[in-house]
Amino acid sequence: MGESVKYYVLLILRGMAMGAADVVPGVSGGTIAFITGIYEELLDSIRKIGPNTLKALLNEGIPGAWRQCNGAFLASIFGGIAISMVSFARMITWALENHPILVWSFFFGLVAASVVYIFRQLTSVSWREIMALAIGLGLAVFVSVARPVALPDYWWVVMLSGSVAICAMILPGISGSFILLLIGIYPVFIGAIESFNLPLIASFLLGCGVGLLAFSHVLSWLLKHYHNVTLALLTGFLMGSLNVIWPWKQILETTVDRHGEVIPLVQQNILPLTYESLIGLPSQLWPAIGVMFLGLFLVLGLEAISNNMSRCE
Repeated sequence: MGESVKYYVLLILRGMAMGAADVVPGVSGGTIAFITGIYEELLDSIRKIGPNTLKALLNEGIPGAWRQCNGAFLASIFGGIAISMVSFARMITWALENHPILVWSFFFGLVAASVVYIFRQLTSVSWREIMALAIGLGLAVFVSVARPVALPDYWWVVMLSGSVAICAMILPGISGSFILLLIGIYPVFIGAIESFNLPLIASFLLGCGVGLLAFSHVLSWLLKHYHNVTLALLTGFLMGSLNVIWPWKQILETTVDRHGEVIPLVQQNILPLTYESLIGLPSQLWPAIGVMFLGLFLVLGLEAISNNMSRCE
């Protein structure tokens, strides 16, 4: 019983880490799932929600349907994600506003280490894996430099945005929050969480559910039939996402949202010393390097914990 409780507590903590990552534009909760060793089980569990689950519900009741879709696992993960998004939305927003370089540096170190971690999972490297990595890298860079647009915050727009963003959220390296930022829905999404705007939250969650059920089948099938190539593609996504989360940026163009707040529209990466001369603010180079290494060691620590858990199971 004690081991079971410990297992689900750790699942909730993994979900909370995924939720915290998904709130930040540029970081993917899928990356956290992959690092902590639950990625493929997560996809398989989501994929099981369908006709067989309905059949189990009719024949065996709620307990049968719960077992069919690995309900305890999914409830722990998504419960952790929900707790994290509600708890950390304000904190992460504050941190990005007041200490952006340190926050982005931490995630840069985390994602850079994740690139190495996922690449090490490849059992072989041929021209197929190299091509898949290049395609993933190219797509991620293209998304990262795409010009953001602004969409209205109607419920159906938020729902469609959720269905697109959730596909990115479960892909390591492609940030669902960054997709929301590109289409101009991110401030609406964060604002809805902070103010508990239930209609918008419900619309977003409905879109997420539809998109997640559809996309999980595709991704799960790819991992089962083209495991190495898919991992190489995901590694490319991660590598490309480093362009998004480079800590030192120069804002070239801004826009004003519907609340009158100025938000960056077009940015370019610059070197730390150039940052000081162009922006006129400290580059915080050494603290930034320190938190980059913190992100690196966190990934290594998560990998070690996951390996120990795998040996104990």
